[in-house]
Amino acid sequence: MDEEMMENVTFSELVVGQSADLKRRLTQKDIELFAAVSGDVNPAHMDEHYAENSLFHGVIGHGMWSGGLISTVLGTELPGPGTIYLEQDMKFKKPVRLGDEVTVRVSVKSKREDILSFFMMTKNLGTKNLMPQR
Repeated sequence: MDEEMMENVTFSELVVGQSADLKRRLTQKDIELFAAVSGDVNPAHMDEHYAENSLFHGVIGHGMWSGGLISTVLGTELPGPGTIYLEQDMKFKKPVRLGDEVTVRVSVKSKREDILSFFMMTKNLGTKNLMPQR
């Protein structure tokens, strides 16, 4: 079995505007696994009956599941392996529901000395901006 090798983009290779995307569809298994590793078993994520009578009228994904996808792009695509990010500011505009396809885009916003700034955006299939980033 051939395994794909991950490669990083070196600092000198990165340019402002360069970007990488990741698409994922939220499944029940994603919710269950995220709840298991995080300990967040809020019934808004885990209990269909409870969630139907809540603010969002249905089961929603954990907000940090979407945040984790940003980490996935940074750590595996752009810049890639070895990347450590130091800060992230998020605002959740819309919930991610079961079956929603989410696209995460990370773009190089600025580059100075040995620090990069990224613009990150998370959208669902309907192109609603779920989490604008700075």
